[in-house]
Amino acid sequence: MATKNIIANLNKGEKLTGTNYDIWHKKMTFLLNEPPEGNNAQSRRDFEAFETWSKKDRCARFTLLNCMHDDLIGAYEHYATGKEMWDQLRFDFGG
Repeated sequence: MATKNIIANLNKGEKLTGTNYDIWHKKMTFLLNEPPEGNNAQSRRDFEAFETWSKKDRCARFTLLNCMHDDLIGAYEHYATGKEMWDQLRFDFGG
C-alpha cells in the first residue's frame, strides 16, 4: 500500500522536464534502488527481510526529501537511512 501512495504522489508531483533532471534523478534514485537477490534459501530469507525494511526506509526517505525545498535535498540525500536523515533534521531544525 505504501508503494501505491508513493506512485500516486509521484504522479501528482514534479515531472521530468529536461531542465530539472538533477533533482528528479535524486528523488527517483531513492524510490527505485534495490539490492540484488541471493540464490540460496538463507539469502532469500535475508533478502525478503531486507526488502521489507528497505521499502519502508525508501518510503520514509523519499517522503522526507519530497517534503523539502529542492535546495535542501542535497544536504540530506547522503544519509544512509531514513532514521539518520530524521535525526539530522531534528538536530538541524528541532528546538
